[in-house]
Amino acid sequence: MTLEAYADTIVPGRKRTAEDRAIAGVSTDGGAVEAGALELLRWDATGIHDGVDDLADLANTHAEAYAAELGLALDEDVPPFVALDYGHRVALIQRLTTPGHPEKDFWVMLSLFCNMAYDSAAHLHTAEAMAAGHPGLLAMGLPRPGADGLVQFEDYGYGRAFARLHPDTTASGSPA
Repeated sequence: MTLEAYADTIVPGRKRTAEDRAIAGVSTDGGAVEAGALELLRWDATGIHDGVDDLADLANTHAEAYAAELGLALDEDVPPFVALDYGHRVALIQRLTTPGHPEKDFWVMLSLFCNMAYDSAAHLHTAEAMAAGHPGLLAMGLPRPGADGLVQFEDYGYGRAFARLHPDTTASGSPA
């Protein structure tokens, strides 16, 4: 829940239900959580998968200290970071990622992976992500796969085709 709240603070999304506490609901579109931030953070290819639970615990420790400093009462039914409202989550992450903070590298890395889940779907095959309606890729204007399963733009990027296909090009687009 803490990692979801952190990811949602980096790239906000819509609440999954009215009772959703991790997602602040400051956006009407899908955010990092819907884009698969937790799956990416727990993916062994990231190199941080073994330490993300420790980062969640540390985020909660920082949230408790932040709340105590400001005299905020935290709801004890959820983890401390989740209990912070969106504005306080943002303020805390700004502190943690500010140059000079001793843990800055960890928090910047966590933030980058949350962004990566949204803006590149690095943990997914692009065509599958698009077919599933990945919110970040759709927000960037990538088209969904066609009936042939290929992702293609209807219009040429520069308004015209650069070259004709070579006559020996295979159906998959490979040179023969």
